[in-house]
Amino acid sequence: MDIKILVVDDHKITRDGLCALIEKQPDLKIVGEADNGRDAVKLTRKLEPDVVVMDISMPNLNGIDATRQIVALYPDIKVITLSMYSDKRYVQGMLRAGVSGYLLKNCAFNELVKAIKMVISGQSYMSAEIAHIVMKDYTQSLNRDDTSPAEILTLREREVLQLIAEGLSSEQIASRLFLSVKTVSTHRRKIMEKLKIDNLADLVKFALREGLISLEI
Repeated sequence: MDIKILVVDDHKITRDGLCALIEKQPDLKIVGEADNGRDAVKLTRKLEPDVVVMDISMPNLNGIDATRQIVALYPDIKVITLSMYSDKRYVQGMLRAGVSGYLLKNCAFNELVKAIKMVISGQSYMSAEIAHIVMKDYTQSLNRDDTSPAEILTLREREVLQLIAEGLSSEQIASRLFLSVKTVSTHRRKIMEKLKIDNLADLVKFALREGLISLEI
């Protein structure tokens, strides 16, 4: 039986190339594509792939929070990070979100195929570069609390924070998340209270530091 794969990346040329390579594999099948995390969650519900190949930095909903939602909804679906980022904040974010694998985009395609088959068999996979970062960070954090400040926010608050940081108004956020403007304003207030931040500029800086957005968006 073919392994069903959903590819999530906000760059179409990357998605096209990746899908073309995957489709050439006799036991792998592309069942869908998404260019942002929110659509990735929707398509996961609809298509129930075996593996989601997930980018991190995307508009609307980033790969970290999309992964959190997917893993919470479907624990048996495996998520593999395929990203250009090796910064530990992104690595930590994706690992905490529940990914089964993490590779960099400069890896060989054969390595991705290997990772897909390993996670399907119940194992985890990290590229050598990522494994080195994880091990180094682990040894440094044995006597240190590395809990991210963003983890005190609820998933909905993280979604709202990302959209605020991307420059959307309360009305636009309400429309996108199917909430009332009043509810969005309440989330905004709670976010600022929890983070002890009282202005938009510092909220954006916080979102950048925590990897919720990147300067590319």
